[in-house]
Amino acid sequence: MKTILFACVHNAGRSQMACALFNQLADPAIACAISAGTKPGEAIYPEFRAAMGEVGIDLGSAAPRLLTQEIAQRASLLITLGCGEACPVVPGLRRDDWPLADPMGQSLAVVRTIRDAVRERVQQLVEREGWARKKAP
Repeated sequence: MKTILFACVHNAGRSQMACALFNQLADPAIACAISAGTKPGEAIYPEFRAAMGEVGIDLGSAAPRLLTQEIAQRASLLITLGCGEACPVVPGLRRDDWPLADPMGQSLAVVRTIRDAVRERVQQLVEREGWARKKAP
């Protein structure tokens, strides 16, 4: 079982989206995602909850959480989401960075474009790694 860690600073937008989309698209018998941040916010940004709701994903129970050593040790891949030099680094963990726009203070329309970019990257990742859910016959 592979565990993918999506991380950013506040864990209140992009990393939460990526985690939820990954868990929707990946075969849960093969891989799952978790998310965390280095300075977690108080709550998921409302615009992100709305944008994800539009595609049938409820972030109602999701909450930002601190990236701890315990969380990092569970992961086999760290994907950071556009936080530049503030992005977390976990020594010894394979890492990829997806440079995505900062959602802070953005409109729902902009958040939708970020959501769609995240979904495209997640889809490419699960297909490339062979983690996609099997299609029903």
